[in-house]
Amino acid sequence: MNFRFQNQSLKESFFLILKGIAMGAANKVPGVSGGIVALVGGFYEELIFSFQHLNANALKLLFSGRFRSFWEYTNARFLCLLFSGVLISYFSVSLFLDYALEHFELEVFGAFFGMILASLYYISKDIKQWNKRLLSFSLLGFVLGIWLSFSNPTVENDHLLFVFFCGIISVSGMTIPGLSGSFLLLILGNYNLLLVDSVNALFEVLTHIIALDFSKFNDSINQRLLRILFVFFIGALSGLILFANGIKWVLIKYPKFTIATIIGFIAGSLPLVYPWKVKTFETDFKGN
Repeated sequence: MNFRFQNQSLKESFFLILKGIAMGAANKVPGVSGGIVALVGGFYEELIFSFQHLNANALKLLFSGRFRSFWEYTNARFLCLLFSGVLISYFSVSLFLDYALEHFELEVFGAFFGMILASLYYISKDIKQWNKRLLSFSLLGFVLGIWLSFSNPTVENDHLLFVFFCGIISVSGMTIPGLSGSFLLLILGNYNLLLVDSVNALFEVLTHIIALDFSKFNDSINQRLLRILFVFFIGALSGLILFANGIKWVLIKYPKFTIATIIGFIAGSLPLVYPWKVKTFETDFKGN
């Protein structure tokens, strides 16, 4: 595949970082999918095919010292710029979102609800003519979305194997539009542990290390959280490769059916971010 963003201009690179920031912010909010940002931003297929190139061939190029070929084969410039934005978001915009969700939750969920509605219109334009089979796949996606919307959370579990599994699940929102990785972590009981406590611990340790203060790194609680975060990251990387290969196959083999299912799934998951249900959302999930 000829990657569209292989040789970005300075302006394109800047906007790609901004898209990464938006994607990171969307991934942080339970009920919102970063994959929707990728679809609306026009880089969804490039993202999937780039993830799919993180494979054995890439490792062979890397360990044989063919770094230029590795860089081009994996579309590394695109991925580095995009995930620079995601990282910036996790330590900036996401912190603002935490504050906004606490004080202006109705407005925040209203904004995301409107964005998701707009994305439904945007994605549906890819299907020029509907038929019974496409409608049936869309209905299947809708039912799955509704089922997920009303699932109940479990208790927190910090076992490293389970954390690794959570990492795999968490990145589904990047590769499957409409599927919120953050909400799945809520259902699995590990949202606060992995996306709040562990990320805050990393931020605290890094800010102190910059000031040449290593005391926070020696703290047993921070060490535990950093270990959990590392395992979570490895699981997320594994999940990206796993989901990207699966999505790539269905996008090539059954593009219209895939899009129809995604449309139904996004529609079915709308109750997650319905603004006037925010208080119920907080009671059901944040209170448990």
